[in-house]
Amino acid sequence: MSTCSYTVDGQGVALMVINKPPMNALSTPVIKDIREAVERALKDDAVRAVVFTGEGKAFIAGADISEFTSLNTRQAGSDWLKAGQELMNLIENADKPFIAAINGYALGGGTETALACHIRIADETAQMGLPEIKLGIIPGFGGTQRSPRFFGTGRAYELILSGNFISGKQAAEYGIVNRCVPKGEAVNEAKKLAAAIALRGRPAIKAAMEVIRKGLTMEFNAALKMERDAFGALCETENKREGVAAFLEKRDPVPKDK
Repeated sequence: MSTCSYTVDGQGVALMVINKPPMNALSTPVIKDIREAVERALKDDAVRAVVFTGEGKAFIAGADISEFTSLNTRQAGSDWLKAGQELMNLIENADKPFIAAINGYALGGGTETALACHIRIADETAQMGLPEIKLGIIPGFGGTQRSPRFFGTGRAYELILSGNFISGKQAAEYGIVNRCVPKGEAVNEAKKLAAAIALRGRPAIKAAMEVIRKGLTMEFNAALKMERDAFGALCETENKREGVAAFLEKRDPVPKDK
């Protein structure tokens, strides 16, 4: 039985829920189950947005530390990280938006999973952090790289070097999450946002996500050229013609996805 459930509603919103009591730790089998669910969502034409969360009191409380006892060589440690890094890259590079609904402890690999998602909504009582330094190691699923890129080097140094936890409210103040919501509302808010995104045409969603992602690593004028090219390509789509017509006719557009 998979530790990551997968359901899709009539609006095209997929819900993935990790359920590995007691804390949804990222063991090797759990990483495999999550990857299978992610790949399923990416291949499913009915899916237009994904909400990712954890069951119980944790989003993901971190990696499965019991697996670390065998990581006693440079090669063993490096090899162990590959599956987790590949999963985070798969999520980050997806052409469908992943929204993390952070509903409890999101520590180490949990914060790293949230950072790989495109949008993050946290329960105000959630606990986030990168505490690997307390184990004599560093974040290894992309935490040292995504955190300074997403919310600044100062905050990244603070979280990584101290290993301290912060609340969902603090995470919003730090810019780590898009916003925090009242206790118990993270999944509902994430579903609402996913449903709104699901109403938009897939060609424009895909183009926007690609341009944003690639532009972060490009020289600015080259990124603007990429933006122009993507805009121009969308001008030839039926979806664009429908969107403009609907606006002028004061009605809701019906996405054509062509």
